[in-house]
Amino acid sequence: MLNLRYILFWLRQVLFKFNLQLFSHHRTFYYFYRQYGFVMNILDNELTYLPGVGPKRALLFKEELGLSTWKDLLYTFPYRYIDRSKFYNISELNKDLPYIQIKGKFTHFELTSITRNSKKLTGYFGDGTGVVEIVWFQGINWIKDSINKNNEYVLFGKPKAFGNRINIVHPDIEEYEKWQKQLVNNLYPQYSTTEKLKQNFVNSKTIQKLCDTLLKQLKGKIPESLPQWFREKYRLKGIEDTLIQLHFPTDTKELTAAQYRIKFEELFYIQLNLQQIKLNRKQSSVGFIFDKNRDNIVKECFFKKIPFKLTNAQTRVLREIRTDLGSGKQMNRLLQGDVGSGKTLVALLTMLMAVDNGYQACIMAPTEILAQQHYRSVSTFLEGLNVKVNLLTGSVKKKKRTEIHEGLVSGELNILIGTHALIEDNVEFKNLGLVIIDEQHRFGVEQRAKLWEKNDSPPHVLIMTATPIPRTLAMTLYGDLDVSVIDELPPGRTKILTRHFKDKDVLRVFGFIKKQIDLGRQIYVVFPLISESENMDYKDLEDGVEGFSRAFPKPKYQISVVHGRMKPAEKEFAMKMFTDKITQIMIATTVIEVGVDVPNASVMVIESAERFGLSQLHQLRGRVGRGSEQSYCLLMTGDKLSENAYNRIMTMVNSNDGFEIAETDLKLRGPGDLEGKQQSGFAFNLKMANLSQDGQLIQYVKDVASNILGSDPQLIKDENHIMSLNIREMNKGKVDFGLIS
Repeated sequence: MLNLRYILFWLRQVLFKFNLQLFSHHRTFYYFYRQYGFVMNILDNELTYLPGVGPKRALLFKEELGLSTWKDLLYTFPYRYIDRSKFYNISELNKDLPYIQIKGKFTHFELTSITRNSKKLTGYFGDGTGVVEIVWFQGINWIKDSINKNNEYVLFGKPKAFGNRINIVHPDIEEYEKWQKQLVNNLYPQYSTTEKLKQNFVNSKTIQKLCDTLLKQLKGKIPESLPQWFREKYRLKGIEDTLIQLHFPTDTKELTAAQYRIKFEELFYIQLNLQQIKLNRKQSSVGFIFDKNRDNIVKECFFKKIPFKLTNAQTRVLREIRTDLGSGKQMNRLLQGDVGSGKTLVALLTMLMAVDNGYQACIMAPTEILAQQHYRSVSTFLEGLNVKVNLLTGSVKKKKRTEIHEGLVSGELNILIGTHALIEDNVEFKNLGLVIIDEQHRFGVEQRAKLWEKNDSPPHVLIMTATPIPRTLAMTLYGDLDVSVIDELPPGRTKILTRHFKDKDVLRVFGFIKKQIDLGRQIYVVFPLISESENMDYKDLEDGVEGFSRAFPKPKYQISVVHGRMKPAEKEFAMKMFTDKITQIMIATTVIEVGVDVPNASVMVIESAERFGLSQLHQLRGRVGRGSEQSYCLLMTGDKLSENAYNRIMTMVNSNDGFEIAETDLKLRGPGDLEGKQQSGFAFNLKMANLSQDGQLIQYVKDVASNILGSDPQLIKDENHIMSLNIREMNKGKVDFGLIS
């Protein structure tokens, strides 16, 4: 009996060939199939059915590279291209060269045993200028039997140093005569593989051959993803020609044009989708109207309780928020601000606008420490005012929880601050009008949505982040939000002096810390690990506590310890000891990255600073500099640093500007590694575009998307039908969380 999957595969092939032209010209029919999930798209075929793959290889591709369909393979682009027209002389080879190509003959082979069960084959390859060792650990019998010493071969691989000799391990090898016939162009694609794939004889060349097979199978059948008028207007290649050039480029000019087409399309559809979400929200989402004339508590707090003048940036942001809250449309705004820029105060005044208008407000923070910090700050400002505020976290006892729940349901409790405990099913509000989410990237979309569902009508949403986001990222990550930026620090805050020390300088650092403590200051010391790790050679907190206890003995010096394995009550006690100045030194992990505010702490020591990204280093540095005294950040590293680590450290030493640091971070680490935002390319599966390098293109396609939606907001015109289908495909299976970011 034939396998049902194979029957469906061949049926699909026939239907696709028969209906390809029909679908491209009959919009309603095509839409029907798209809408209800039966899409006769040849690209959806599983890799198993591609000649040269089969079930075993298909499973490997899925496990190792995440490839399941023909489309997945087709859009797996080479990570670089090698100029195969250039040959190196063997006499030129050294270990610092990239992948190179040499031409010559094998003179002889040596087979040696490495262990009882493993062997090594060494071939000696010469070209008249020298001889290089070619080494194989696998496929030894095949190599010995297939190589003819009289034939000339082309070898392609990476030179490595082995003692005083240069060798090449497991190179690509081909007879020169065959190589000449097969060389279609000079640019040779290199595909990413894994060790497991290589062990199963799937290397870059294997993937190249499979792409060649696939493109021949798909000739004339790849559905276009951009309208013809659009491609003509913006001078973009057709999709089939684009994909051919990306896998088998004829020259650099054609390759560049193909790369541009994919980048343009990726960024364009992201912008089109985000802007359409934003447009739909603004047109359809009715929001509670907070009347400015009712801002009584806001005025009382503003004029009587705040002992300083707001910065111009804070005033501007509050004006933007005030306009949103009075517009009758639901606010969905991102508030960006550097460490210490005064976001909490803006959040408080926004919550008071809700309270003045008879609504409740809440703040959800990612950690208990940060939630407690918000609660303390807000409570201090509201002391003496007729506003009830409370704190709900996982450690709150049952009796207190019951009291909080009753206050929320009755409406007696005006402001609730907490962690993810706020989104539990039994937490109910009487009339939630405003939701503030701090450090939103630490919560999942579904988690954030649960807060939105706490009300019959969607509340206003304000998202805060203390991680400055480069403009290109903000346009892409938060294109569906309105963005406000506090780009000014309050007056009186001193610049934090940042210095770099190596482990050999530890006694100098200890001496400096003792002088600061003698002046009445307090010290943070942050470690990347709690315990020693076999896999990572970094300083750990447990060893650090021992070392600092010896250098700073009792009773003159007292030390607090805080880390993620401690119980909430233990952490709170240790924090209180430090806040109350009973201890002078706090040794901690990154649990103190946010939410800790001790104005008397003037020194931040970060051990194994090379372990941290720029964003996290900047966040940690922001724990000091909150008082009037000069503050310091001491970055401790190993004696040897990689170039990338050194550049990060020097960036911190030379700059206090969070936005400048974020831009550098984007350039150094690339978009896929940014801490807290790494979601497989930011939840956008970018195959070609690079958010750290394509800023100008992002702005350009943003304007292009805006122009299209300006004349066709719902993409209902025939000329935009392909775009509509692609947007629908992008959002298939996703819940519409546009209202809550």
